[in-house]
Amino acid sequence: MKLDLNDSQLERYSRHILLPEVGALGQAKLMASKVLIVGAGGLGAPMILYLASAGIGRIGIIDNDDVELSNLQRQVAHTTGRIGINKAKSATMSAQEINPEIQVDVIAERLTESNIDAIFADYDIVADGTDNFDTRYLINDASVRLEKILVTAALLRFDGQLTTVKPGGPCYRCLFPEPPPPGAVPSCSEAGVLGSVAGILGTMQATEVVKEILGIGDSLSGRLLLFDGLTMTMRDMKAKRRIGCKGCDTD
Repeated sequence: MKLDLNDSQLERYSRHILLPEVGALGQAKLMASKVLIVGAGGLGAPMILYLASAGIGRIGIIDNDDVELSNLQRQVAHTTGRIGINKAKSATMSAQEINPEIQVDVIAERLTESNIDAIFADYDIVADGTDNFDTRYLINDASVRLEKILVTAALLRFDGQLTTVKPGGPCYRCLFPEPPPPGAVPSCSEAGVLGSVAGILGTMQATEVVKEILGIGDSLSGRLLLFDGLTMTMRDMKAKRRIGCKGCDTD
């Protein structure tokens, strides 16, 4: 790990370095870390911007969709001029405009059972910003199998939820054993979502990623954080490993 920060880095990260919980050593840890963000949409977009700003040394962005006009209400890493461009490429442009010192990997493909292990192998932490249940469970199961820290969130309308999955702790399937039946939960394209709620949850994810890298604060492992944007309240519920869980109790 490189501990010596040059003058430009000292200035760029000065507000981090002032924090006793971070300091120069913590900033060096951030700069040496590798984070994969799955999905450059409503959750992934703010995550990408804040993790790039924080100086995460290597960020992988996986998304096979292109930017559409309807995305721009909440997916703040994209612009009107990038409509039609792959989202991973567009978000990479924004990240590198903020911080040209970081490495950003563009993975313009769909995450599948056949490629997930190889992609996850290059990163320390996975952040799930997807919007479909099949991929969310695929990510959970792979993170448990490969012993990767996973920060996962979901949102709909004015609400959101967030948890962290760590080796040895409860996984997403401990909370929600199986995906809901098709059509049981509407998508954002069907029910809508307040753009700023995506920003709040994505920023929370970025905060949890930074905390896990630095080993500070209280982890969301073993807790599910619930956010209600209409009442502007948050509460959390405890989660425990579930006997017979298909994700983490496979012995």
